[in-house]
Amino acid sequence: MSSMWMSQARCLKEMIDANDETKAHMYLEQLMLFPLDIQDKIIEEISHLSSCNSNAVANIIGNYSMMDLR
Repeated sequence: MSSMWMSQARCLKEMIDANDETKAHMYLEQLMLFPLDIQDKIIEEISHLSSCNSNAVANIIGNYSMMDLR
């Protein structure tokens, strides 16, 4: 998992843990340029994690993102 996804995952996890869906949507839209329907899917998947940690959140973000260039 790239360090970029881990950093973004930590920020997003904190917003979701704080039940601040508005900030989470703004973060996903502005910083990561996800359209609204994808934002909803990401937030929904994260909210259903049995163990919400940065790795799990980063995996979800990575599933909806372009693949890392290597």
